[in-house]
Amino acid sequence: MQKGADRGSYDIVNDVSSPATGDYHSQQRSARHNWEMNYQEAAIYLQEGENNDKFFTHPKNAKALAAYLFVHNHLFYLMELITALLLLLLSLCEAPAVPILRLGIYIHATLELFALVVVVFELSMKMRWMGFYTYMRHKRTLVKTCVLLVQFVEAIVVLVRQTSHVRITRALRCIFLVDCRYCGAVRRNLRQIFQSLPPFIDILLLLLFFMVIFAILGFYLFSSNHSDPYFSTLESSLVNLFVLLTTSNFPDVMMPSYSRNPWSCVFFIVYLSIELYFIMNLLLAVVFDTFSDIEKRKFKSLLLHKRTAIQHAYRLLVSKQRPSGISFKQFEGLMRFYKPRMCARERYLTFKALNQSNTTLVSLKDFYNFYEVVGLKWKAKRNREHWFDDLPRTAFLIFKGINILVKSQAFQYAMYTVVAVNGIWILIQTFMLQGGNFFPRDVPWSYIVFLTIYGVELLLKTTGLGPIEYLSSGWNLFDFSVTLFAFLGLLALAFNMEPFYFIVVLRPLQLLRLFKLKKRYRNVLDTMFELFPRMASLGLTLLIFYYSFAIVGMEFFSGVVYPNCCNTSRVADAYRWVNHMVGNKTVVEEGYYYLNNFDNILNSFVTLFELTVVNDWYIIMEGVTSQTSHWSRLYFMIFYIVTMVVMTIIVAFILEAFVFRMNYTRKNQGSEEDNGIVLEKEISKEEMAGVIELYRRNCAASEIAPLQKVIAQMDKYEQTSMLFLGRRSRTKSDLSMKMYEEEIQEWYEEHSRKEEYQWQEDVFPSGNRMLSSGLRQRSQTVI
Repeated sequence: MQKGADRGSYDIVNDVSSPATGDYHSQQRSARHNWEMNYQEAAIYLQEGENNDKFFTHPKNAKALAAYLFVHNHLFYLMELITALLLLLLSLCEAPAVPILRLGIYIHATLELFALVVVVFELSMKMRWMGFYTYMRHKRTLVKTCVLLVQFVEAIVVLVRQTSHVRITRALRCIFLVDCRYCGAVRRNLRQIFQSLPPFIDILLLLLFFMVIFAILGFYLFSSNHSDPYFSTLESSLVNLFVLLTTSNFPDVMMPSYSRNPWSCVFFIVYLSIELYFIMNLLLAVVFDTFSDIEKRKFKSLLLHKRTAIQHAYRLLVSKQRPSGISFKQFEGLMRFYKPRMCARERYLTFKALNQSNTTLVSLKDFYNFYEVVGLKWKAKRNREHWFDDLPRTAFLIFKGINILVKSQAFQYAMYTVVAVNGIWILIQTFMLQGGNFFPRDVPWSYIVFLTIYGVELLLKTTGLGPIEYLSSGWNLFDFSVTLFAFLGLLALAFNMEPFYFIVVLRPLQLLRLFKLKKRYRNVLDTMFELFPRMASLGLTLLIFYYSFAIVGMEFFSGVVYPNCCNTSRVADAYRWVNHMVGNKTVVEEGYYYLNNFDNILNSFVTLFELTVVNDWYIIMEGVTSQTSHWSRLYFMIFYIVTMVVMTIIVAFILEAFVFRMNYTRKNQGSEEDNGIVLEKEISKEEMAGVIELYRRNCAASEIAPLQKVIAQMDKYEQTSMLFLGRRSRTKSDLSMKMYEEEIQEWYEEHSRKEEYQWQEDVFPSGNRMLSSGLRQRSQTVI
């Protein structure tokens, strides 16, 4: 990574000395332009730190800057996403297509070419931004380019020939989605999966080694039994022991040999004990350990990357006149590019929150907290403790009493009791149902009673706490939603609206409130909600693997499975579809497994999900194999191994997150963390007046209105200052900062030594470094 003036070379030289003669206004315009460029470059560095973008892709000239700004905006991100989704959704219309969505070859090939042309445009803009050399160094973009070329050639061939051919490369279309800006979490998941592969492969090879040993042993022990089809050949032994690892064919695989010799069960017991209960659990333990280490290293890498980005930005924002820190004028200029939609009031509050030393300048030490502070949402602190403080005394006393009531433990436990009784009543009612029409014509009295109690609770809490405070709690939002759905269910029953009867089934969700009683349950639920965004990205990662395997499955196995196929296979009964007469009635014997096919992308996804569950998955594998070739088993076995990797990573992620939270809770007992990050700052009227004057001098009249509102509010309540609260939710990064606070200082020191050494290597390659301590790493603007 280059340092100093080599980076950001599109910036005009900052160290400007005053000429002996010249136009004063021209100098001012030049200095202002220099600062604007510095603000923009500093904002880009901070965005690269936040997005974990490599600094070698930083724009290096004005042309690259224009391309960078074009690529890094939400319209471009949206274009990338829509194009990638269009390419993926074409699989619904291409042969083998979903029947109702089938399109002609000319139409879907034209759509594919159009989407690929858009991808070419996207990549050309990225090359214009990065430059050819940097573009070729960017591995992900290079892979995307290679896939694009292959897709382009195949689309043209399909369009010219007017017929489809075997296109396994369609499975690579998901790369276009993975490369989208909105799929950054998916890329991180894939990176972690690949990083976890080495120890996983080591244990997997150990597992396969024992499987081969037992397959050979099983062949010699049981192949002489002609009634045992599971060990008749070595290939059959390997396949059936692989299936046995999933327990899908147990105890069927054991019974022929067990009926002949009861001692043969020892073979299967030992095999399952070693493979399933020891090595598979060892596999999870190794992946969990590796995953935990990767998570810690990822946090360290991102933390140091952000710190470096802040250092780069800081050097661009200080001046020679004020080398010890960043003034509000420079900070405001930065925020206009970093967060254009942030209002002037929030910019000043963010600056003040960063400025821990309470001086006019933000030092580098304070600026290191930039990412933690910039995400705060600021609101003026209420002058009143309760919403009803200004009401007449009688009304005040009534609402005050309600407030005390809803905050009391007696009220909380009374509601928990009502919820528990409601749950027991629903269980009894459901147990007594005999099938048929579950919903009565008349509304049950119990439904009205419990809904009335929940409605009264909602009304009391809303009036006692105030709507804003009530809705600021996640649990209260949950209670409100469940009560609202219960009321809608009541209307559905009362007016006989059958399509909406499903709302009534949501009533048991009230029981989730009981989990608030026990701290461990609260920790589990908190962990679950924290994990939800990451779990969604892991789910999308699994769907990407599904898509690739579905495309391959459709190319090789489309149309091979149908009713009454597989008659030569031992799983023929699962695919049988026969009509025969029993007396005067026609009886249909239907095996249903012919529905598990690869005839289109939707059926393929359902089939792959059934393979993921692994219950009777060998029936699907043997059915397809009997219609194609024994080599088809490789597809199903590889899919099982890949999904095992992904599912093991998901389990390891859940374990790591839960263990991390438990360790954090033990380490920080007594600390309050449910309210997230809260910061309080006070602003005086004189400060606001000074900020308004600064905006007036800079001709930013449109920014003054929010600041004038603050002064108007102070005048209204006859105050000389006003308190503001900055809030944001607590992230895992915040928890990690506390968990590793001792190690973080060591990381910072190590990082500083590496940075200093690297800078000296770049600036003084000849070894003359004695003068380095007196020089700045970045030239500065003179105002």
